[in-house]
Amino acid sequence: MFDVKDTDFFDLEEESFDTIVEDDISFTGKIKVKKTILIRGKINGTIDSTSDLVVDTDSVVNADITAERVLIRGHVKGNVVGRKLIFVTSSGVLDGDITTEKVVLEPGCNFGGKCTMVK
Repeated sequence: MFDVKDTDFFDLEEESFDTIVEDDISFTGKIKVKKTILIRGKINGTIDSTSDLVVDTDSVVNADITAERVLIRGHVKGNVVGRKLIFVTSSGVLDGDITTEKVVLEPGCNFGGKCTMVK
């Protein structure tokens, strides 16, 4: 197996997230946050975070995303910018372009788009 640095947000407990969009929430618009955010619901629009963002399993996000590190376990349709890392797990679906320093696409994930790696 391999070790990927900057993946400590896999180990975050629910209490570690400053903002949680629960699975019974459907939101349309622009979300701008400074702290970690966990998405379990449905989002349409844009998401801009200066911290980490997790799209949880069974969530549906139709939005362009910008964050420090992005973990995708659910469905995302939109372009994703991760300043440090974008990680798509085996349950994740990403239909959009990636721009990041580091990217991990686990076997079994679904990615449709182009990937641009930047320093």
